[in-house]
Amino acid sequence: MSAQGREIIMLDSNANNFKLGRRELLSLIAALMALMALGIDILLPAFDDVRVAYGLSEDSSSPGQLITVYFVGLAIAQLFFGPMSDWFGRKPVIYMGISIYIIGSIGAALAPNFITLLIFRFVWGVGAAGTRVVAIAVIRDCYEGSQMAKAMSEVMAVFVLVPILAPTFGAGLIALFPWESIFWFCAIAALVMSLWSLRLPETLKPEYKNQFNWSSTKRGYIRVLRTRLTASYTVASIFLQAVFVMYLSSSERIISDILGRGDQFPIVFGVVATMFGVTALLNGRFVVVLGIKKMLFFSSMSLVFFASVLLIVTVAEGGNPGFWVFIPILAISLSTFMLIMPNLNSAALFPMGDIAGTAGAFTSAIRMSIGASIGGILNALIDESLTPFAIGLFAMAVLASIGIYSAGDPELSFDHLES
Repeated sequence: MSAQGREIIMLDSNANNFKLGRRELLSLIAALMALMALGIDILLPAFDDVRVAYGLSEDSSSPGQLITVYFVGLAIAQLFFGPMSDWFGRKPVIYMGISIYIIGSIGAALAPNFITLLIFRFVWGVGAAGTRVVAIAVIRDCYEGSQMAKAMSEVMAVFVLVPILAPTFGAGLIALFPWESIFWFCAIAALVMSLWSLRLPETLKPEYKNQFNWSSTKRGYIRVLRTRLTASYTVASIFLQAVFVMYLSSSERIISDILGRGDQFPIVFGVVATMFGVTALLNGRFVVVLGIKKMLFFSSMSLVFFASVLLIVTVAEGGNPGFWVFIPILAISLSTFMLIMPNLNSAALFPMGDIAGTAGAFTSAIRMSIGASIGGILNALIDESLTPFAIGLFAMAVLASIGIYSAGDPELSFDHLES
């Protein structure tokens, strides 16, 4: 049946007719994905409180590890939640992921020391992976072709509101309640999502459920590593993920401590996030006109150019450029990510159409785990100077571009599959 304009009509567990309209479905999917981002962005204003609560130095980069371990948990768990959603269905994995998410957030709120906090942040990331994997799978179940792309665009338009609003909301919570309240809020939000998810029917058709076959899964992983286009783009995405993690981990320290704009941190962070959203919408228009090959070429070159400008300016100012110099160039540099990452991830799966689920989970796990580790290392190098950040951004941009250019022509690969 064509996905054109259809509403989701399925059978619930009681075998009664169950209808969920398009608007509510996409809102629910966006909210499920937003749980992942909420666990990151709402925490950023609390880094100073974390330092005080756990006896860390005022300029310690350790709070950034809370972002790194979250991404590592998120990355690793996708390898399990992806196949599980094909074996058991989407809804059981939603509830499993949300349950783990709640355990992680409550454990973090009660953590007696920093090491325990890191452990529960890892658990929290594992839970977030369940909602993220299933959210994408549900859209894939319900829509096809251009309608799926349109649905994903609408979901991302809602999703991008989280990094814009969450830091401000987190700062507001901290102003009224103990800083641990942000963890309790995430647990409550996850509980609300579990209740809302009761309205979602099981979208995986019974005949599409797979039985566990480790041999075929392993062959798929090996194929990903041996396919030049997919492997090269995955490597390139690792370096971009590293920059993203480095920025998230160090943004509070850079804006508040180094640039001296602590009271404006939520606003500055939100403005940068807004540019992410704008470029994401522009990418949807440009890629249709220019094609993925040209988009990757021009956007990667733009990233290298702006990263080099940021490095030159930062070094010229002795590692401490002014706020109105550093932040605008940084925002432009980071916004080019949304002209690269969506196209990079899509093109990487061109030769993997028959194992897109396995390949997508595997490449995402590689990108997030290794990228988060590199980003964590780069974050630890940032002290009172912005030079290490600028060097890290430039180096990662160059390495990502090399990976992109070594892959070959994604559109030729796609044409070959179509023929």
